[in-house]
Amino acid sequence: MKKTVLLTMLGIAVASYADAQTKPTTKPSTPSAKADTTKKGPAVPPAAPAKPGPKPYKDVITAKAKTDKGLFWVHNIDDRYFFEIPDSLLNREILLVNRISKAAAGNRASMMGYGGDHIGDNVISFEKGPGNKLFLKSISFDERSRDTTEQGMSRTLLNSNIQPLVAAFDIKAFAKDSVTKKGGVVIDVTDYMNGDNDIFFFSAGAKRGLSLGGIMADRSYIKEIKSYPMNIEIRTLKTFTKSAPALPGMMAPPGGATPATYELNSSMVLLPSNQMKPRNFDPRVGYFATGYVDFDANPQGVKRQSIITRWRLEPKPEDVEKYKKGELVEPAKPIVFYIDPATPKKWVPYLIAGVNDWQAAFEKAGFKNAIVAKEAPKDPNWSIDDARHNAIVYKPSDIPNASGPHVHDPRTGEILETHINWYHNIMLLLRNWYFIQASAIDPAARKTKFDDKLMGELIRFVSSHEVGHTLGLRHNFGSSATVPVEKLRDKKWVEANGHTPSIMDYARFNYVAQPEDNITEKGIFPRIGDYDKWAIEWGYKWMPQFKTPEEEEAYSNKTIIKRLSADNRLVFGTEMDPNDPRNQSEDLGDNAMKASEYGIKNLKRIIVKMPEWAKNENEGYEDLSTLYSEMLGQFSRYIGHVAKNVGGVYTTPRTVEEKANVYSRTPYAIQKEAMDFFNKNVFTTPTWLVDQKILDNIGQNPTDVINRVQISALARLLTTSTMNKLINAEVTDGKDAYKLTDLFADLNSGILTELKSNSEIDIYRRNLQKTYVDVLISIVKPAPPAAPGGMMGRSSGPSASQTDVSSFVKAQLREISGMMKSAAPSTTSMTKYHLEDLSDRIEKALSNKD
Repeated sequence: MKKTVLLTMLGIAVASYADAQTKPTTKPSTPSAKADTTKKGPAVPPAAPAKPGPKPYKDVITAKAKTDKGLFWVHNIDDRYFFEIPDSLLNREILLVNRISKAAAGNRASMMGYGGDHIGDNVISFEKGPGNKLFLKSISFDERSRDTTEQGMSRTLLNSNIQPLVAAFDIKAFAKDSVTKKGGVVIDVTDYMNGDNDIFFFSAGAKRGLSLGGIMADRSYIKEIKSYPMNIEIRTLKTFTKSAPALPGMMAPPGGATPATYELNSSMVLLPSNQMKPRNFDPRVGYFATGYVDFDANPQGVKRQSIITRWRLEPKPEDVEKYKKGELVEPAKPIVFYIDPATPKKWVPYLIAGVNDWQAAFEKAGFKNAIVAKEAPKDPNWSIDDARHNAIVYKPSDIPNASGPHVHDPRTGEILETHINWYHNIMLLLRNWYFIQASAIDPAARKTKFDDKLMGELIRFVSSHEVGHTLGLRHNFGSSATVPVEKLRDKKWVEANGHTPSIMDYARFNYVAQPEDNITEKGIFPRIGDYDKWAIEWGYKWMPQFKTPEEEEAYSNKTIIKRLSADNRLVFGTEMDPNDPRNQSEDLGDNAMKASEYGIKNLKRIIVKMPEWAKNENEGYEDLSTLYSEMLGQFSRYIGHVAKNVGGVYTTPRTVEEKANVYSRTPYAIQKEAMDFFNKNVFTTPTWLVDQKILDNIGQNPTDVINRVQISALARLLTTSTMNKLINAEVTDGKDAYKLTDLFADLNSGILTELKSNSEIDIYRRNLQKTYVDVLISIVKPAPPAAPGGMMGRSSGPSASQTDVSSFVKAQLREISGMMKSAAPSTTSMTKYHLEDLSDRIEKALSNKD
């Protein structure tokens, strides 16, 4: 209701303004009473002011105009830019995509702020208004109804959702007398494009992320506006104030603001009038989706609907019958990627191969040559910013990463274009990954500077992964969990099938394989696998027999059930589930404990050779330090993979036609196996991590190394969420559950071993026990919130004090304190001091004294 009132008021204001523009502002002059009446002839009144409003076309678009013909005709006259918009394109939806073309020096925010970065998008349209005005409208598709009948919701929705008018332009001339002969309007867009707005330039969020303030008009201008058949490219130079943040406790630097100058590119792309048929999202196949509220799907309410994002692939008209018969045909419009000309030449073939590798997947959907990569043409009129061109953009960045975003039609989910961000320093990330995960089994990885062929193949697999995202595919973190661990050591099997069925998994490299397995790169590297081919088949198969996405649903559901029941390798596991141990990043195999044991064996092989393999003549120990830290990170990943099994909840999306349940708990035996892993590999001091030859050259202390690893393990195991899941599992599964009492029995047996034997406790174990007690105390006596009454930092779900967790942990602390008091008299020196200290800490915490 409030939105309607505001828009109505805006309409009144616009009408009033228009009326003022069409009425004379002064009355015609009349002869003065004192005028000389002796002169012959009538008195000549002063000239009336020129009437505002449109002028003849030739008076606006003069002979001086430089005209660029395309979607709109763009006229440039003395540095002023005019759009000549044909009547046929008024009220048509236009997708506006904004990017950084050239970035401000030194102004970065994490992975944002580089040339090619996407900084906003909107759907707009132009429509005529009263008083010779043309309005720019911003359009949202968040609520929809296709029912246009008299009793349907479509009309009501339109009345309740007036789209905002974000700009108004005077119509300078009508184009019906122009050379177009088709009718249209001419507007001056110079001032609007020279200014600042979140429609054509930075979104509000992007500006905040880069700490940009107001625009500096004297240092901002239009560089170029070019028009193409289906799009218009607007290149502007924008200079913003940028406030330098003050350090905590320090005053802001004098002068306050510094300028930040960007070259921005805005692409206006006409959305197709012949809309692609959407395909409804299904959680059993991993696609990105765009959502809306559907007022038709539920006759007694509304339904939140989602449609997947994908390219429009359809056979050529002459090949339709061949396609229906199952013959492979080329699509009417293939997906074409261009490689940024700034890319080092030696990597171009590998990036191209990473794109072309997807051709086999599209063949499953019935299309050959559906996707291809090419070098950018050497044409001065070709632009990487042109929204008609998909590109892999090479960025001179020290960020070790790559990303594959895409821009889609919000009405249908049709992907219209993409720019993959390829950061130069990703090669460092690839070097580190491969060295740590594969140098035990691949001699080519046993150095810090890889041969170009090896690095090229690493680039190829990352290229394929990012292209997968631009095709609409999400991460499939559950894919690797479908592979039996021992198959990863079977040379014949793994080289034939790959170590994960999906390149969209974060499975990286086969760290399970052992040197004696003699597995080659075919069994070490990721590749486009069975799941990827199935996902492309499901998302891209052309099905003209169904007229609406709703008609497809029954067929789709039956197909998914049949295919997944027949082949577990086609399973999708979401990247957004914190509870399911099958869906994890960087893991391998169907058993995290076995896979991690194999991984640790390889890390033990690598660490003793690391000083030799990381040695570079005439250099220091930077690479050694980096690779040692990467190795600790890999070991911590293994810890995280195993920890997720404790209190784990399996979630398998299903429809009512399937018999099995959606949710189930991780079996007792698996959770017990996980805790045995911790007691063997983590809580029993992993002294193999302490290689003094390494530590003495990189400046780390052995106790700090071990302590960080063990703190990480306890932090993962002893969360309120995990303990609550164990309590609820006991309620649900009874005697078959792995219970909270089982968890603490296993923890105490691994961490407090010396208390039962009254033996001396070394420094590593003392630190572990201190950490264990401190974590338990923090559960029953949490730190105060950062801000009084604030909600920041609070985890979701009930706190420990609201459940049995607090009661149980207090009981454990009392028991541990009693064990320490009993053991202390039989010990000496630091062991005795340590036990007395911990006992005092527990008593203080339980007495509620500060």
